[in-house]
Amino acid sequence: MVEAVETMDGWYSLHDLRTIDWTKWKQASEKIQQQAMDDLQKLLSSWEIVEEEQNGSHCLYHMVGQKADLMFMILRPTMNELAAAETALNKTTMAEFLVPSYSHVSVVELAKYRPQKDGVDPETLPETQARLKPILPKYEHISFYPMNRKREGDYNWYTLEKAERGKLLYEHSLTGRKYAGKVKQIITGSIGFDDWEWGVTLFAHDVLELKKIVYEMRFDTATSRYGEFGEFFVGNHLAKGDLKELFNI
Repeated sequence: MVEAVETMDGWYSLHDLRTIDWTKWKQASEKIQQQAMDDLQKLLSSWEIVEEEQNGSHCLYHMVGQKADLMFMILRPTMNELAAAETALNKTTMAEFLVPSYSHVSVVELAKYRPQKDGVDPETLPETQARLKPILPKYEHISFYPMNRKREGDYNWYTLEKAERGKLLYEHSLTGRKYAGKVKQIITGSIGFDDWEWGVTLFAHDVLELKKIVYEMRFDTATSRYGEFGEFFVGNHLAKGDLKELFNI
């Protein structure tokens, strides 16, 4: 029997994408618009406190293209807290003008492919915990996409031996290391949580670095033979202070 790999799991993650109903927004009174803006900014301020206390994290991006206008990425220690954050957003007046367009539920994940070093469980290391419970970067650009590992014919990821899977992922990681300092990557696992098996979130200050890293990784065997991808979502960072300009208030 092929051996499954143990995972180290951190904060739970929600990618919440919304489309703005501009027609409804333009028809709303100035009073309602201001209330909606105040509600959203108040909510984001409360999330900032959560982040300062290192009990979670979040970021907000203005998406490019017709798939969505906004993406909220939210991290919380428990699934219940994640649901509470989503519900809090839905209860705002602003939510009346936001139409859900896509979501992805997952958990920050690292795999234990490599053996313990000197008998130390890598999950106990501070650097591992920092990766499992990250404060999301507020880089200028974001790219998010869900993915699976193939289970077709000769290219079935789940029939490969653990050592072979580990080797392929290590080679894959070497490509990613070339972009250290340029691209920040967060992998979240969603098996049993959502339709796709993983979510990949990339942050960069130079948007072309997002294109370059994804393209180069396509040539890694872990991707070329065993990768399947869903839709890609790309956007620009949206600071709380820039919301009024976006909504023309």
